Amino acid sequence: MATKKKPTDDHNNSSSEHARRGFGISVQELETLMGTRGREGIKELNETYGGLNGIEQKLKTNLINGLSGDNNDLSARIAAFGRNKIPPKPPRTILRLVLDALLDVRFVRPIMFASILFALSFYYPSGDTFEPEGKPTEANVAWIECIIIIIAISIAVLVTAFNDWTKERQFRDLQSIIELDQKFNVIRESQVHQIPIKDIVVGDICQIKYGDLLPVDGVVVQSNDLKVDESSLTGEIDLIKKDESEDPFLLSGTHIMEGNGKMLVLAVGERSQMGIINKLLGAPKVENNDNNKQNTTTDADVSKRQVKLESTTADAAVNNQDTTKLQEIIPDNTNQANNDDVPDRFKFEERPSLQAKLTELANQITYAGRRIFILIILVLLVPFVIEEFIQRHEWNNKFCSRVVGYLITGITVFVVCVPDSLPLAATISLAYTVKKMMKDNNLVRHLDACETIGNITTICFDKTGILTTNCMTVAQVYAGEKHWKNVENSTKEIIIPANTKEFIIEGISVNTNYSSKILPSTEQETLSKQVGNKSECSLLGFVDALDGHYDEIRTRYPEEKFIHVYKFNSARKNMSTIIRRSDSTVRMYTKGTAEIILKKCNTILNRNGEIIPFSTIDYDHLIQTVIEPMASDGLRTICLAYRDFSPNRLPDWNDETNVVDQLTCICICGIENSIRPEVPNVIAKCRNAGITVRMITGDNINTARSTALKCGIILHNDNALVLESKEFNRRIRSKSDGEVEQNLFDRIWPYLRVLARSSPQDKYVLVRGIMASKINPTREVVAVFGDGTNDAPALSEADVGFAMGIQGTDVAKQASDIILVDDNLNSIIKAIMWSRNLYDSIAKFLQFQLTINIVVALCAFIGACIVKDSPLRGVQLLWIYLTMNTLISLAFTTEVPTEELLKRKPYERTQPLISRTMMKKIIGHAIYQLAVMLFILLAGPKIFNIDDGRPVDSIFKPSEHFTMIFNVFVLMNLFNAINCRKVHGEKNIFHGISKNPIFYGIWIVTFIVQIVLVQYGSFTFSCVALTFQQWIWCLLFGVSVLLWNQVLNLIPMTRHMPTSSASDVYEPTLPLVELDREEQSRPGANLTKDKSFGYQE
Repeated sequence: MATKKKPTDDHNNSSSEHARRGFGISVQELETLMGTRGREGIKELNETYGGLNGIEQKLKTNLINGLSGDNNDLSARIAAFGRNKIPPKPPRTILRLVLDALLDVRFVRPIMFASILFALSFYYPSGDTFEPEGKPTEANVAWIECIIIIIAISIAVLVTAFNDWTKERQFRDLQSIIELDQKFNVIRESQVHQIPIKDIVVGDICQIKYGDLLPVDGVVVQSNDLKVDESSLTGEIDLIKKDESEDPFLLSGTHIMEGNGKMLVLAVGERSQMGIINKLLGAPKVENNDNNKQNTTTDADVSKRQVKLESTTADAAVNNQDTTKLQEIIPDNTNQANNDDVPDRFKFEERPSLQAKLTELANQITYAGRRIFILIILVLLVPFVIEEFIQRHEWNNKFCSRVVGYLITGITVFVVCVPDSLPLAATISLAYTVKKMMKDNNLVRHLDACETIGNITTICFDKTGILTTNCMTVAQVYAGEKHWKNVENSTKEIIIPANTKEFIIEGISVNTNYSSKILPSTEQETLSKQVGNKSECSLLGFVDALDGHYDEIRTRYPEEKFIHVYKFNSARKNMSTIIRRSDSTVRMYTKGTAEIILKKCNTILNRNGEIIPFSTIDYDHLIQTVIEPMASDGLRTICLAYRDFSPNRLPDWNDETNVVDQLTCICICGIENSIRPEVPNVIAKCRNAGITVRMITGDNINTARSTALKCGIILHNDNALVLESKEFNRRIRSKSDGEVEQNLFDRIWPYLRVLARSSPQDKYVLVRGIMASKINPTREVVAVFGDGTNDAPALSEADVGFAMGIQGTDVAKQASDIILVDDNLNSIIKAIMWSRNLYDSIAKFLQFQLTINIVVALCAFIGACIVKDSPLRGVQLLWIYLTMNTLISLAFTTEVPTEELLKRKPYERTQPLISRTMMKKIIGHAIYQLAVMLFILLAGPKIFNIDDGRPVDSIFKPSEHFTMIFNVFVLMNLFNAINCRKVHGEKNIFHGISKNPIFYGIWIVTFIVQIVLVQYGSFTFSCVALTFQQWIWCLLFGVSVLLWNQVLNLIPMTRHMPTSSASDVYEPTLPLVELDREEQSRPGANLTKDKSFGYQE
């Protein structure tokens, strides 16, 4: 569809009016209809517009075949009814961001001080300076120092504003990526097309299914057990059943939680319910339903709102969303009482963010800096006052220039010592990390997730589609009292009675989602492409293997003619479809979990295709001889069954319990889902990185255990626990219908590695319980990986939620923090590395800057005590401030992560930013640098044969002596920047430096500029040119910090930064309790230690 230039408003209005005349209904009428809804809406739909058929005619569409897809028709609909796009909020301009930054108290106070001092620097009461005429004095350049203070702060403000602007632009780009990734199925020209949601127009017929997030408003034209979660718009906690007659209205921003169907689009973009709410709020992106997610910065909230998917806007308008935490996945008939109290049963401390830690540290340093500032002023001012006023008893207005000089020195030291760049460094590091993670196919939706990933101690994986390839095939089948174990390679050898084969082919064809199909392979592909539900595709492949044609059967039984459909959901665990056959027989086909379906069977087809009784003994026999062996081979077992009803005595289809009963078993299929090739390596790296991996699956315990062994989640000799949901819930509750008890839960979770037959609530309880556990000194940090709608509660509750970008549902993506764009699990490892690298980058900058701050503060104080002035002049300090705090911080943030980051334990949740090793380096280098500078200050003139540059009678003039002090200090810190690249006691400080051109580029440029300042800085920087020999001495002192760093590495520490070798495996601290024999022997509970599973590599 070609895009057109935006016309003027008058032309646009006339075009819209002209286009409206081509349809029998206006956009205002459709908007009013969707706003009415309920019984009144149904009445208006039927009486005013003639029902669905009347709307169909007015909108010139076809409820069966959809739109024609003609570009002119689509353009006319866009002109008449609008485009399905909500205009984004205008971004803040760079000027607005600059003004916002200027309001920060970090910048307001220094600017005020500098402005006052700038005015005072021109104040000479007698028309000249205090010092004798003809001598080069510092007072002559006092105004330059004030200007440089203002320039330094201005640069910080501009950098902050530019960084915020870049960040907003970056997140708008991410939002665009998310919007482009969102696609929806529409029917045009009788064909199903997957198009971007922005291309949906009024009159389109959309296919909707379980897990979809509706992007438009419309009405149901065909439904199969369709239930919708409208809590984000209406606050209604129950799932709303939708059908053509009772409640056909579907609203944008709501979730399809059960069933499937088709809808006719009536409102898009700003005319939809989501668009109307956005206009009421005055902002297109507002987000309020992730209260448990703490963003890293204030600006991150803005970014998060911009990236949040469209549906979250409505959540801000409805404040009662928190009461429906589990409602998303709980069916209507589920007892809600046990769900409402889940959040109250677990109490845990929220994780403090990196930004909060940095802000607290910056406040502490600022507090100390203010006291040093006052102390320096007192040390300089008190002796001066005593000498001039008490001993000489004289007052001269010229003293003001001396006082101004002291204030300039004190304020300059304060500006340099206050770590304004700490939050800035964190913001730069975070933005850089987000950008790099995107290149590694990790789409970050919540900024705080970047830092949290490096802290995670537990990852909970779903199995199907995440640990497995999700490209499934029927590997084994039990039919006609025979067990065929190699279906894929011996299809032609399988002998199944003709009527049984007919049941299989017809049952699979109609009792699967019609959106599931197998496309023929292309020239580049060797395997057929599976579209839709992969389990259903495997069954359709089995139909093809039996020479069946599911397309012909589906044409014979279109969805519109189904009598009733019980769609699959996580509680039902089966799907049933009722059809009327050509002989008038009403037949129900059912498929689902083998154990569940077999319990509903009272007959089975034998080797001749005849119906014979199926008893409890037969059930136990099939479980032991067929289902358990299939599960031990890692297969998912699906049972196919049917039931015939008399057309004259049809049951109440709403009575599902009695309808889906007394079935006849047709066959049992064992579906193979191979492990993703990258999974074992990813699991091994997670274990070595100190992360415990757990698998949560709906498969039975044998299949789950086999899969976990293949993935490396459990080993043959592990003391690992494999539980089924029923046994898990029994162990964590003292009463069968009671609440979860944390003390009982803590006896289970440290051992638990696999939870089988789990429900969405089990996942939620497990995640919440681990986070609330007090077993370990610091709270466990939990990540959850899912792709389905049933994973949404656990994804939302976890510290970090990962969702699949390709096969994940919209609900899962919305609940997640990070989306894997390529569905490759290696991206998780890269995300962990980048997050840990983020912490390391901040640690490197902290070690570097705090060393400078300590040396500057102590040097100024000691200098004030000894020579009644700071050895480092104000202009020199501000040069250090600009280069060291800004440029070097940028260099540290661009370090590339390495595999070495995965050989350490996760950062603890409450671990301080400054480790003991870092503190040793900071104090050690500060002492060394102070010693060198004091040595040059006191003994430099004699050792280097230069004039003593210390002030005489408080008169300062630039000299080689003080220039060497300044030069040595800068060079020592330049070389110390190389030391600070390693913050965990590594000895090879040059490792990987060649991979960071930004770092060594900034280092070289800073070194060259330092040479220029010293040699040609003249009085502006209070320097004089040094000789070649003096430069050699300065370089020797600078290089010496590299050797001193190795000496510091030899100093033993009582407690080291936690590290582990590549072969070490970290496990969380286990409680001092063992499972007794009675517990171990219960059904559904298995310890893997000393057990053989018959698994072969």
